[in-house]
Amino acid sequence: MTDPEALQANTPLAAIQARIAHTATIARRKAAEVTLVAVSKTHPAEAILPLIAEGQRVFGENRVQEADAKWPALQEAHPDIRLHLVGQLQSNKAEDAVRRFDCIHSLDRLSLLTALARAMDKVGRQVPLFVQVNIGDEPQKGGCAIGDVPALLAEARRAELPVIGLMCVPPAGIEPAPFFALLAKLADENGLAGRSMGMSDDFETAIMLGATHVRVGSALFGTRN
Repeated sequence: MTDPEALQANTPLAAIQARIAHTATIARRKAAEVTLVAVSKTHPAEAILPLIAEGQRVFGENRVQEADAKWPALQEAHPDIRLHLVGQLQSNKAEDAVRRFDCIHSLDRLSLLTALARAMDKVGRQVPLFVQVNIGDEPQKGGCAIGDVPALLAEARRAELPVIGLMCVPPAGIEPAPFFALLAKLADENGLAGRSMGMSDDFETAIMLGATHVRVGSALFGTRN
Protein backbone atom coordinates (compact mmCIF):
# COMPACT_ATOMS: atom_id res chain seq x y z
CA MET A 1 0.00 0.00 0.00
CA THR A 2 2.90 2.33 0.70
CA ASP A 3 3.85 4.67 -2.12
CA PRO A 4 7.53 4.11 -3.10
CA GLU A 5 7.99 7.88 -3.16
CA ALA A 6 7.16 8.01 0.55
CA LEU A 7 10.19 5.85 1.26
CA GLN A 8 12.40 8.56 -0.23
CA ALA A 9 11.18 11.25 2.17
CA ASN A 10 14.13 12.64 4.08
CA THR A 11 12.61 12.62 7.58
CA PRO A 12 10.33 10.20 9.45
CA LEU A 13 7.62 12.87 9.66
CA ALA A 14 7.72 13.55 5.93
CA ALA A 15 7.55 9.81 5.25
CA ILE A 16 4.50 9.33 7.49
CA GLN A 17 2.78 12.37 5.97
CA ALA A 18 3.39 10.98 2.49
CA ARG A 19 1.99 7.58 3.48
CA ILE A 20 -1.10 9.21 4.98
CA ALA A 21 -1.66 11.23 1.81
CA HIS A 22 -1.15 8.21 -0.44
CA THR A 23 -3.49 6.00 1.58
CA ALA A 24 -6.14 8.71 1.74
CA THR A 25 -6.02 9.00 -2.05
CA ILE A 26 -6.54 5.24 -2.43
CA ALA A 27 -9.48 5.45 -0.02
CA ARG A 28 -10.90 8.39 -2.01
CA ARG A 29 -10.46 10.64 0.97
CA LYS A 30 -8.53 13.84 1.54
CA ALA A 31 -5.35 13.75 3.60
CA ALA A 32 -6.66 16.73 5.56
CA GLU A 33 -9.42 14.47 6.92
CA VAL A 34 -6.79 12.56 8.92
CA THR A 35 -5.13 14.16 11.95
CA LEU A 36 -1.66 12.82 12.70
CA VAL A 37 -1.15 12.64 16.47
CA ALA A 38 2.59 12.32 17.06
CA VAL A 39 2.80 10.24 20.24
CA SER A 40 5.80 11.59 22.11
CA LYS A 41 5.41 9.66 25.37
CA THR A 42 8.72 8.93 27.15
CA HIS A 43 10.62 11.03 24.62
CA PRO A 44 12.34 14.23 25.80
CA ALA A 45 11.81 17.71 24.44
CA GLU A 46 15.02 17.37 22.41
CA ALA A 47 13.40 14.60 20.36
CA ILE A 48 10.22 16.60 19.84
CA LEU A 49 11.80 19.84 18.64
CA PRO A 50 12.72 18.56 15.15
CA LEU A 51 9.09 17.61 14.47
CA ILE A 52 7.92 21.00 15.67
CA ALA A 53 10.46 22.63 13.36
CA GLU A 54 8.97 20.62 10.46
CA GLY A 55 5.51 21.91 11.27
CA GLN A 56 3.92 19.11 13.32
CA ARG A 57 1.51 20.65 15.79
CA VAL A 58 -0.55 17.78 17.24
CA PHE A 59 1.15 15.60 19.84
CA GLY A 60 0.01 12.81 22.13
CA GLU A 61 1.03 11.86 25.65
CA ASN A 62 0.00 8.95 27.86
CA ARG A 63 0.33 10.52 31.30
CA VAL A 64 -0.78 13.81 32.78
CA GLN A 65 2.32 14.06 34.97
CA GLU A 66 4.72 13.61 32.08
CA ALA A 67 2.89 16.18 29.99
CA ASP A 68 2.91 18.70 32.85
CA ALA A 69 6.67 18.29 33.18
CA LYS A 70 7.52 18.35 29.49
CA TRP A 71 5.12 20.60 27.59
CA PRO A 72 4.68 24.01 29.29
CA ALA A 73 7.89 25.46 27.86
CA LEU A 74 7.27 23.91 24.43
CA GLN A 75 3.73 25.28 24.28
CA GLU A 76 4.85 28.69 25.48
CA ALA A 77 7.27 28.82 22.56
CA HIS A 78 4.70 27.33 20.14
CA PRO A 79 1.19 28.30 21.30
CA ASP A 80 -0.46 26.64 18.30
CA ILE A 81 0.54 23.16 19.51
CA ARG A 82 -2.39 20.92 20.43
CA LEU A 83 -1.86 18.20 23.01
CA HIS A 84 -3.90 14.97 23.10
CA LEU A 85 -4.13 12.54 26.00
CA VAL A 86 -4.05 9.07 24.45
CA GLY A 87 -3.44 6.98 27.58
CA GLN A 88 -5.65 5.86 30.44
CA LEU A 89 -6.88 8.60 32.76
CA GLN A 90 -7.55 8.24 36.48
CA SER A 91 -10.61 10.10 37.72
CA ASN A 92 -8.54 12.00 40.30
CA LYS A 93 -6.45 13.45 37.45
CA ALA A 94 -9.45 14.69 35.46
CA GLU A 95 -9.03 18.36 36.38
CA ASP A 96 -5.31 18.29 35.59
CA ALA A 97 -6.08 16.66 32.24
CA VAL A 98 -8.73 19.26 31.37
CA ARG A 99 -6.26 22.05 32.12
CA ARG A 100 -3.37 20.52 30.14
CA PHE A 101 -4.88 18.73 27.14
CA ASP A 102 -6.82 19.87 24.08
CA CYS A 103 -8.38 16.46 23.47
CA ILE A 104 -8.82 13.31 25.57
CA HIS A 105 -9.05 9.91 23.87
CA SER A 106 -9.75 7.71 26.90
CA LEU A 107 -13.22 8.26 28.35
CA ASP A 108 -14.28 4.72 29.22
CA ARG A 109 -16.46 4.68 32.37
CA LEU A 110 -19.15 6.57 34.21
CA SER A 111 -16.94 7.61 37.14
CA LEU A 112 -14.49 9.27 34.76
CA LEU A 113 -17.37 10.91 32.87
CA THR A 114 -18.59 12.45 36.12
CA ALA A 115 -15.10 13.62 37.04
CA LEU A 116 -14.55 15.19 33.62
CA ALA A 117 -17.91 16.97 33.71
CA ARG A 118 -17.05 18.49 37.09
CA ALA A 119 -13.56 19.41 35.93
CA MET A 120 -14.80 21.14 32.77
CA ASP A 121 -17.36 23.11 34.78
CA LYS A 122 -14.73 24.14 37.32
CA VAL A 123 -12.05 25.06 34.79
CA GLY A 124 -14.50 26.63 32.35
CA ARG A 125 -13.07 24.70 29.43
CA GLN A 126 -14.73 22.19 27.10
CA VAL A 127 -12.25 19.54 25.95
CA PRO A 128 -13.27 17.24 23.07
CA LEU A 129 -13.50 13.58 24.08
CA PHE A 130 -13.27 10.17 22.46
CA VAL A 131 -14.89 7.18 24.15
CA GLN A 132 -12.33 4.40 24.30
CA VAL A 133 -13.86 1.05 23.33
CA ASN A 134 -12.38 -2.29 24.38
CA ILE A 135 -12.84 -3.46 20.84
CA GLY A 136 -11.22 -6.87 21.34
CA ASP A 137 -12.89 -7.58 24.70
CA GLU A 138 -9.49 -7.91 26.36
CA PRO A 139 -9.65 -7.98 30.18
CA GLN A 140 -6.15 -6.50 30.56
CA LYS A 141 -7.01 -3.39 28.54
CA GLY A 142 -8.96 -0.29 29.42
CA GLY A 143 -11.97 0.76 27.43
CA CYS A 144 -15.73 0.61 27.55
CA ALA A 145 -17.29 -2.75 26.66
CA ILE A 146 -18.89 -2.68 23.21
CA GLY A 147 -22.33 -3.33 24.63
CA ASP A 148 -22.01 -0.45 27.09
CA VAL A 149 -21.11 2.21 24.51
CA PRO A 150 -24.67 3.52 23.87
CA ALA A 151 -25.38 3.95 27.59
CA LEU A 152 -22.09 5.75 28.24
CA LEU A 153 -22.72 8.04 25.28
CA ALA A 154 -26.23 8.77 26.52
CA GLU A 155 -24.83 9.81 29.91
CA ALA A 156 -22.17 11.96 28.22
CA ARG A 157 -24.81 13.74 26.16
CA ARG A 158 -26.98 14.20 29.25
CA ALA A 159 -23.97 15.84 30.92
CA GLU A 160 -23.40 17.93 27.77
CA LEU A 161 -19.86 16.64 27.36
CA PRO A 162 -18.29 17.20 23.92
CA VAL A 163 -17.85 13.60 22.76
CA ILE A 164 -16.62 13.69 19.17
CA GLY A 165 -15.86 10.05 18.44
CA LEU A 166 -14.68 6.58 19.45
CA MET A 167 -11.16 5.27 20.03
CA CYS A 168 -9.73 1.75 20.06
CA VAL A 169 -6.54 -0.29 20.30
CA PRO A 170 -7.01 -3.65 18.53
CA PRO A 171 -5.53 -6.84 19.99
CA ALA A 172 -1.84 -7.30 19.25
CA GLY A 173 -0.78 -9.89 16.71
CA ILE A 174 -4.18 -10.09 15.01
CA GLU A 175 -5.29 -8.56 11.72
CA PRO A 176 -6.65 -5.16 12.82
CA ALA A 177 -9.02 -4.47 9.90
CA PRO A 178 -12.11 -6.18 11.40
CA PHE A 179 -11.67 -4.26 14.65
CA PHE A 180 -11.31 -0.94 12.84
CA ALA A 181 -14.37 -1.74 10.75
CA LEU A 182 -16.33 -2.55 13.91
CA LEU A 183 -15.32 0.73 15.55
CA ALA A 184 -16.37 2.64 12.42
CA LYS A 185 -19.72 0.84 12.48
CA LEU A 186 -20.24 1.69 16.15
CA ALA A 187 -19.37 5.33 15.46
CA ASP A 188 -21.87 5.47 12.60
CA GLU A 189 -24.61 3.83 14.67
CA ASN A 190 -24.10 6.40 17.41
CA GLY A 191 -23.86 9.47 15.19
CA LEU A 192 -20.17 10.16 15.81
CA ALA A 193 -17.77 11.37 13.12
CA GLY A 194 -14.48 10.84 14.96
CA ARG A 195 -12.55 7.56 14.83
CA SER A 196 -9.23 7.52 16.71
CA MET A 197 -7.66 4.30 15.47
CA GLY A 198 -4.40 3.17 13.95
CA MET A 199 -0.82 3.34 15.22
CA SER A 200 2.64 2.97 13.68
CA ASP A 201 2.11 -0.57 12.37
CA ASP A 202 -1.44 -0.27 11.10
CA PHE A 203 -2.42 3.36 10.51
CA GLU A 204 -2.79 2.84 6.76
CA THR A 205 -5.36 0.11 7.32
CA ALA A 206 -7.15 2.40 9.77
CA ILE A 207 -7.27 5.22 7.24
CA MET A 208 -8.76 2.90 4.64
CA LEU A 209 -11.51 2.11 7.16
CA GLY A 210 -12.29 5.70 8.12
CA ALA A 211 -9.81 6.83 10.78
CA THR A 212 -9.93 10.55 11.49
CA HIS A 213 -7.04 10.48 14.00
CA VAL A 214 -4.01 8.17 13.82
CA ARG A 215 -1.68 7.89 16.82
CA VAL A 216 1.86 7.35 15.56
CA GLY A 217 4.81 7.08 17.94
CA SER A 218 7.64 4.67 17.18
CA ALA A 219 7.57 5.33 13.42
CA LEU A 220 8.33 8.97 14.20
CA PHE A 221 10.51 8.80 17.30
CA GLY A 222 12.04 5.34 17.21
CA THR A 223 11.96 2.83 20.03
CA ARG A 224 10.70 4.19 23.32
CA ASN A 225 12.77 4.12 26.47
